[in-house]
Amino acid sequence: MSVRVVVADDQEIVRTGLSMILNAQPGIEVVGVAANGHRAVELARQVRPDVCLFDIRMPGVDGIEATRALAGPGVEDPLAVVVITTFDLDEYVYAALRAGARGFLLKDAGPALLAQAVHAAANGEALIAPVVTARLLGAFAGAGPAPSPPQPVEALTEREEQVLAKVARGRSNAEIAAELGITLSTVKTHVASLMAKLGVRNRVEIAIWAYETRRVVLKHGPP
Repeated sequence: MSVRVVVADDQEIVRTGLSMILNAQPGIEVVGVAANGHRAVELARQVRPDVCLFDIRMPGVDGIEATRALAGPGVEDPLAVVVITTFDLDEYVYAALRAGARGFLLKDAGPALLAQAVHAAANGEALIAPVVTARLLGAFAGAGPAPSPPQPVEALTEREEQVLAKVARGRSNAEIAAELGITLSTVKTHVASLMAKLGVRNRVEIAIWAYETRRVVLKHGPP
């Protein structure tokens, strides 16, 4: 079964380009496009895609509002949303992640990374552009009106702390397994345990929690 995707971007050339790239990837099908956030929300609710790929800056309802409407904390059956942005829009990325986005990419991401992000989101994981993971989350964690991070309902184990740090730095389950010398199923168990203990819904929220609580600290300054 192909991963069904809705693409939203206010620039026609970008919408067309993203759609062409995704449709050319094995196992991915673009089932709708939208030129603004309002239409994107309507379309997504109508066709129920596996993944929504949204630009952040769109007229009217922007990508952050659209993400919150489809994947925010109050949504009973949230959709998987990946936001795509550029370096000059960094200040919006953290807000988009808090709104429920499962990951984000830069607009210069190649076809392979774009396809990986779509498949990851469809599988319940997250792919955050590796070159900006620490720089963005580290720089913008705690920015804005975010509430104080909740404390774990149960203390994290040493291994969970290790997995937490890897997730916060954008590592995939396979990469975490290889780096820690454990099986893929064990990684999945630890990630599920982290979500339960932290009261979060996905890997992106695990990463946000790690930076907000300073469990993971930036080793260099933001750009």
